[in-house]
Amino acid sequence: MILTLILVIVCGTMLGAILYGRAQQKAKTVEEWALGGRRFGTLIFWFLNAGEIYTTFAVLGISGFAWAYGAPAYLAFCSVSLTAAVGFWLTPRIHDYGRRHNLLTQADYFTHRYGRRWLGALVAIAGIIALLVYIQIQITALALIVQLAAGPAISKSAAAMVAVVVMLLFVYLAGLRSAAFAAAVKDILMLVLVVGLSVTVAGIVGASSLLDIFARVQDRFPDAAQFPGLKPELGLSTTWLITSAINVALGTWVFPHMFQLCYSAADGRTIKRNAIFQPIYSLSYFFIILLGFAALLVGTSAPGDDPNALLLTFVGNHYPAWMMGLFAGTASLLALVPGAVLLLTCGSIFARNVVRPMMPGLSQSRELTISRLSMIGFAMAALWLTLGATASLVEIGLSAYAAIGMLAPGVFLGFATRRASAIPVLVGMAAGYAILWLPALSQPARALLPQWDIGLIALIANGVIAGLLTITLPPPAATVLR
Repeated sequence: MILTLILVIVCGTMLGAILYGRAQQKAKTVEEWALGGRRFGTLIFWFLNAGEIYTTFAVLGISGFAWAYGAPAYLAFCSVSLTAAVGFWLTPRIHDYGRRHNLLTQADYFTHRYGRRWLGALVAIAGIIALLVYIQIQITALALIVQLAAGPAISKSAAAMVAVVVMLLFVYLAGLRSAAFAAAVKDILMLVLVVGLSVTVAGIVGASSLLDIFARVQDRFPDAAQFPGLKPELGLSTTWLITSAINVALGTWVFPHMFQLCYSAADGRTIKRNAIFQPIYSLSYFFIILLGFAALLVGTSAPGDDPNALLLTFVGNHYPAWMMGLFAGTASLLALVPGAVLLLTCGSIFARNVVRPMMPGLSQSRELTISRLSMIGFAMAALWLTLGATASLVEIGLSAYAAIGMLAPGVFLGFATRRASAIPVLVGMAAGYAILWLPALSQPARALLPQWDIGLIALIANGVIAGLLTITLPPPAATVLR
């Protein structure tokens, strides 16, 4: 029954999404395939953006984080609301600039705004690297579900390979319009299921109400109800929470796929409405964290002590097979849809900002072909990362936010001041990545600002250096700004 329901939900949604996308317009160019023709209205844009936030990182990752660490899982509440506040200022500017100058990717923005193709190429490579880490999250989760459905006969490696094949199949047959349809289906299904599980979970754990679950956790596991949580040696304090939430908020819209999605909106009003109503999604984290705490109360043990598999294990242990099938099938969409959009973004960036500069005469059809073929290589790279990973989905996600945050000063400075130029952005990026990745710099930074998120430390250093150089160096020529 579990396998049947997973196949029905996944195959049914994929088929519906593909038919929807083909009915709208068959993609013949990279712009139509990757941006849906820049015609998304408020409702479909809402689901598409929320779909890229409401992923396996949000559901399986946060619930497992609550089970393993306790209160630090409240990071989810803070980061989503702060992200919407940043997006209200930033996303209309991204949309307007992209529409005026017919931009397709985030790297296009850096190339056009700063007048340097080399900067656009560097940003393209940095963006793809960060996206590969985020694709890793989706493959990890989808592989867990494949293993659940297939049983012990399939290994982790084989399950991950199946996940990659399914993800590639969907993105090849679909496009952004199809992904938007699938995002709406999976968001509605998952919200209904999470609320349904939460309404019934009190009886399973012997509590009198949902709030009583939190009270019982506080009584039995007092460390789980306060910072730094169940594992104080990790330093997940309120300082960590605040700095991590700020870093996530500053980095979310700088992710190439989120940046690129802003180009797909039909108009500026669509963008602003999305930012106003987006925080509503953060309310669902109450139920997600609740389920993680419920699993803690009943002593659920995840396979291999893997927090990523915690919620699947809990539902499988305490609910009937049909509920497990519905949940696992919907969770598959949580990985499949964002993973497809991430691969699509990698392909469009590679074709547009890496290959096209080397082949100026490249036709639209060949660019689309290169974009589609390159996704195989990116999927294999993400698969390699997945097979060697041992961290939780939240930890992997925060590392991706740290990496992509190095592009944030270039985005914000570009919109904030006409003095911003390529050299300050490049030097700031180099300094930020050095602090992030070189132990000789990251260790002193952690010692100077203990319990701070290292991504925010590197971002601040990046921004300060880029800002100071922007003030001191001559402004760029007017022709660069256009």
